[in-house]
Amino acid sequence: MSQTLSSIEQAIDRITADLLRQQRQDGAWEFCFENGTNIDCYLIILLRSLEMEDEELIRQLHDRILQEQQADGSWKLFRDEDGGNLSATIDAYYALLYSGYSSRSDEGMERARRFIQSRGGLGKATSILTQAILSATGQTRWPLAISTIPLELLLLPASFPISFFDFSCYSRVHLAPILIMADRRFSIQTEQTPDLSGLKNSRTEDDHHQPRGFKAMIDQIETGVKRLIGVPRHIHEAATRKAETFMLQRIEPDGTLYTYASCTILMIFSLLALGYDKNHPIITRAVQGIKAMQFRLKNGRITIQNSPSTIWDTALLTYALQTSGLSDSHPAIRRAAAYLRGKQQDKPGDWSIHNPGVPSGGWGFSEPNTIIPDVDDSTAALRVLAGFSRSGPEWREAWNRGLNWVISMQNKDGGWPAFEKDTSNHLLIWLAIDGAKSAAIDPSEADLTGRTLEYLGNFTGMDTRHTVVRRGTDWLIGNQGKDGSWYGRWGVCYIYGTWAALTGLVATGVPSSHHAVQKGVKWLFDIQNEDGGWGESCKSDRLLQYTPLGESTPSQTAWALDALIASLPSPNAKLNRGVNRLIAALQEDNWKSEYPTGAGLPGNFYIHYHSYRYIWPLLALSHYKQKYGKL
Repeated sequence: MSQTLSSIEQAIDRITADLLRQQRQDGAWEFCFENGTNIDCYLIILLRSLEMEDEELIRQLHDRILQEQQADGSWKLFRDEDGGNLSATIDAYYALLYSGYSSRSDEGMERARRFIQSRGGLGKATSILTQAILSATGQTRWPLAISTIPLELLLLPASFPISFFDFSCYSRVHLAPILIMADRRFSIQTEQTPDLSGLKNSRTEDDHHQPRGFKAMIDQIETGVKRLIGVPRHIHEAATRKAETFMLQRIEPDGTLYTYASCTILMIFSLLALGYDKNHPIITRAVQGIKAMQFRLKNGRITIQNSPSTIWDTALLTYALQTSGLSDSHPAIRRAAAYLRGKQQDKPGDWSIHNPGVPSGGWGFSEPNTIIPDVDDSTAALRVLAGFSRSGPEWREAWNRGLNWVISMQNKDGGWPAFEKDTSNHLLIWLAIDGAKSAAIDPSEADLTGRTLEYLGNFTGMDTRHTVVRRGTDWLIGNQGKDGSWYGRWGVCYIYGTWAALTGLVATGVPSSHHAVQKGVKWLFDIQNEDGGWGESCKSDRLLQYTPLGESTPSQTAWALDALIASLPSPNAKLNRGVNRLIAALQEDNWKSEYPTGAGLPGNFYIHYHSYRYIWPLLALSHYKQKYGKL
């Protein structure tokens, strides 16, 4: 056995043993979905605004936020972000003051204040969440970019050029509460509310850039509103009721809106705007749901996850363990499979609006999720259940229902979205909200399309002779970048997209000699680091071009290796150098293993999945052993 294969086997054994120790009794794995400090900040502001006492949690969140401050006084979304992040710094400064455990005169707070003022003050915040929280708590006026959008948007039928359900599902659940508050010019303050007026700049407040096309979008909405029949006041009241009902009908069993802490916090403020008492049961239950999302980090600090990734992590970790050699009869695999089968969704959600008549059968991202399946989580769960589908009728039914749902979600253009089919109305990208191009719509993406094709090819035997697959591969090949890469929406970024695309193409029968595969392979080797690994900066998603991190991360190295393993008939020196770099990285514990490689909203939200240092290395190393172990 070669030294490389020996090292791979040892690494696989170490990861496997570590994962088996961490599995819950019910079969799930629970790793942190770490997303910076913004949700920690918003929860402090919410609890103080509601005058709810939970001093231990507030103090713990305060300490975690303060720990993340940079030397220049700012907070960053990722290590190599240029010059700090204004919105994140405003969030942190506000929350620390509101907590009562920091004061303006503290040296760190002074540095934060100077940073905010040097960047133009509160009015220059670009994050829609920062803007909404500041406005909801009386620190700034509601921005024109938000207050210009009439609440009557919710009443426009699907036949109009723009309707509310043209927006992506994750955009809608944030937009509805924001529109309610902006419509009522709502704000709430308490005796403890800090006065941030010293951070305003009258010349810049509300001076947010309105992108070209924004006025055209608003004109379309207003034209539609004028065609609504009824007295304007009654129409407006109906729109308000519609917005309220929209939120209430999407509250999950844990009390949160759509299982996201961010929109749940906005929902609570919007319910206050509608006249709900601070102690209303819906509000108190929602707060408890958010608190339940807390996670204790290895340094002892507490953070609030925006949406715990338990189902995603469990599905991927189980599949990785199966790939590494654990059989379906292994107790850990059996428990995990039973857990996942129990989380398959059986009632229609918003996805069925654009995809009617299809039985439910997908999986969601987080444990409380019952109505928000997505394509990526569904194929992840189905990979686990592949072998079990022959175990009995209940397993076969779950498999067939999931497979049918995934195939039904294919877009008209041949690609796959994340949450909802054919929600790509490009008028909406002119919404004057930072990141609207990524948040407002849910179009076909290379990562979703590639991973779906990989599942269909490797687990159902479908290939390019099948129309569904052929349309998907055509979409991928047609959307490859000139340099040979693909952009990935939900990971960072071009390495992620290229990995998904290449593995999907090869799994469905596109030969390794195909020009698209060859270009993708060449691009990956061209960007390989000197140490043999791969690493990409979060900056890529704003610049929309590959931006090297300058260092190698475990997950991005594993993605690149997995794509190359799928595409190369035999290993070469560069590939083996990458494998050795990955194995070495698994023994290291530094910032490179904690760098966020998950993407939420470009320029605003990035994720460090604590599970990723296990999932992707285990898969890549196992695939290497399977393919090259007997050469």
